[in-house]
Amino acid sequence: MIILITGSSHTGKTVLAQKLLEKYKYPYLSIDHLKMGLIRSKNTNLTVEDDEKLTEYLWKIVREIIKTNIENKQNIIIEGCYIPYDWKKDFDENDLKEIEFICLIMTEKYIRNHYDDIIKYENIIEQRKKQENINITELIEENNDNLEMCKKYKNRYILIDDKYDIDSCI
Repeated sequence: MIILITGSSHTGKTVLAQKLLEKYKYPYLSIDHLKMGLIRSKNTNLTVEDDEKLTEYLWKIVREIIKTNIENKQNIIIEGCYIPYDWKKDFDENDLKEIEFICLIMTEKYIRNHYDDIIKYENIIEQRKKQENINITELIEENNDNLEMCKKYKNRYILIDDKYDIDSCI
């Protein structure tokens, strides 16, 4: 089984991946780690600011990792925001049976009511080197955009609206 976890920044992708790793003992790949390895090793001229270009660049690599895992009948959890919403087009019908896609989406209500918690728990798994300045308006817009894209491409999503119980996602 391949488990893909995506969503906006601060939605709990890494926490969910960690919980799934602990439950299923599947290996786990953070697309952010792959991104930083490629940037720091100078294997790309892209920077952390090149989000749209990074999605295209990284997806080519991640897609082939997924295909290799399927061919070898190996499980893996892959998380990160660099998974395109039209990802299904890159796989045949049999491959799609092996892939579980989850997009974590926070509603505007949740973000407004729990903004302090979102910031408080941003380093619960990974210690971010530089604290991001999280703009509440941008966070709401990004989550709304992700919801629309999930609907458009008929992707599975988990809507975080009232209470955030990460254990209910697994």
